Amino acid sequence: MSLNRSEKQAVVEEVTSLAAKAQTLVLAEYRGITVADMTKLRSQARSQGVSLSVLKNTLARRAVAGSQFEVVGDQMTGPLIYGFSVDAVAAAKVVADFAKTNDKLVIRGGAFGGKALDVNGVKQLANIPSKEVLLAQLCGLLMSPVSRTAVVLKALAEKKGGGAQAPVAEEAAA
Repeated sequence: MSLNRSEKQAVVEEVTSLAAKAQTLVLAEYRGITVADMTKLRSQARSQGVSLSVLKNTLARRAVAGSQFEVVGDQMTGPLIYGFSVDAVAAAKVVADFAKTNDKLVIRGGAFGGKALDVNGVKQLANIPSKEVLLAQLCGLLMSPVSRTAVVLKALAEKKGGGAQAPVAEEAAA
């Protein structure tokens, strides 16, 4: 179906606004994927906050012109699905996870931080843990020295015979 000029302009404006907010763009070839599989991919993407679009490549090139995703303009050939995400790893993770179970979806490349990514770069980006997992790991690292110090201090207090005084001090503080 052909779009008229105003419809094309609306598509370009919409994709330009997506590109302005996004940190990551992933390009994947979808040739041969069934409608049911594509619907499943879109559903997974929506739940992760990823915007997936099938666009005309010329419109996509115009939309990303002047943005950090302009570096992948030469990769925009063939039937592609474009995945934009505000989260740095969400688009790569959704597309890479789906590509593991569906061999018809072929990752072509992407962009992150103004740099073009090849297939391996997209897969490496997809393997980075989510923000929540990274924050939990950081909290664990920060709490580790504190908990170790508390264990050592408790052992010293028990060794010196101060173990009986510690509960009294805790009761007084409460």
